[in-house]
Amino acid sequence: MQENDTANGQIQNSKVEDNGAKLIFENPTLCAQLLRDYSGIELLKSVRAEDITDVTERYIPMFTEERNADVVKKVRVNDGEEIFIALIEHKSSVDYNVSMQILRYMVYIWDDYERREEKRVPDISKLKGFKYPPVFPIVYYNGESSWTADKTLKSRVALSDIFRPYIPDYEYHLVNTADHGNEELIKKNDGLSLLMILNKIRNTDEFSSLNLPKDYLDNLSANAPQDVLDVLARVVAVLLRKHHVSEDEVQDFVSQIKERHMSDLFANFKATVNVQEERRIGREQGLGIGEEIKLIKQVCGKIGLGQSIEQIATDLLEDEEHIRRISQIASKYAPDYNADKIYEELYNFDQKQKSEFAKNQ
Repeated sequence: MQENDTANGQIQNSKVEDNGAKLIFENPTLCAQLLRDYSGIELLKSVRAEDITDVTERYIPMFTEERNADVVKKVRVNDGEEIFIALIEHKSSVDYNVSMQILRYMVYIWDDYERREEKRVPDISKLKGFKYPPVFPIVYYNGESSWTADKTLKSRVALSDIFRPYIPDYEYHLVNTADHGNEELIKKNDGLSLLMILNKIRNTDEFSSLNLPKDYLDNLSANAPQDVLDVLARVVAVLLRKHHVSEDEVQDFVSQIKERHMSDLFANFKATVNVQEERRIGREQGLGIGEEIKLIKQVCGKIGLGQSIEQIATDLLEDEEHIRRISQIASKYAPDYNADKIYEELYNFDQKQKSEFAKNQ
């Protein structure tokens, strides 16, 4: 559950997508927007950020590396008189056992509540009027395939028709980003709506075709609280790094968000990602020989200076694996580095890889 960052703020955990969701729902403003707009519960229509307290740290023992996106919130309603617990679980793929997992968490939360109350007033849980706080289990799903898992527990228990009265009866609440079109989300005009739009992007083509209204982005830039802009900046940084954008450009775009220039950011982001995609397509189709030989010469020059593969890929805005292949082939031609020969061998290598892939289909 602990968040591990480097000095430049880059998320290093093995579950990048989960960390993005954890960042979102750790934020009280965004969590309040989720509860108000996507819970379907009238009582929560007026929940504010100040009504929400993050208590995730209390439940760290029940989470593991695979569950590092989960957050637990204590929420006050009815002018602070009543409390419920919101358990928000993120999924990027369909998980048919999530109903059982969430039940374990709910029992853990109730057990913790009981122990704390017992310390305050011994044997209080044995009294008729003792009540456990409601736990509102939410699954936030942004995967590619349809969510087909049953939202109740009985589907995970054998002979459930016969033993139905003895099976815990509860249902988790599903918030599926695919159920909410971009037009609907844009009308929300808040930070969570933009994050949900970004969560739905699967590839470069989808990002390139994204057409967000300038007034929508300008409104978010002008009115979103600074802590929400910080979350937006970090989530966008994850997207940029996924498309191998250089760290200098990542930091420049992050600054544009924090300085409230959101519409400029997206125009630049799309242009940068498109350049990366054009290079990739050109290589796959065997096109742009001159550009590829130029790249090889640049890589060889940087190898001669002792730069690492990672640094070269960052400096040249190129895919690290492609730079690695060039470097491996170039090592045969050191120290003179015949770029034409390297290109020929690289191209044949790529063709061989493609042929082997085709044979295995």
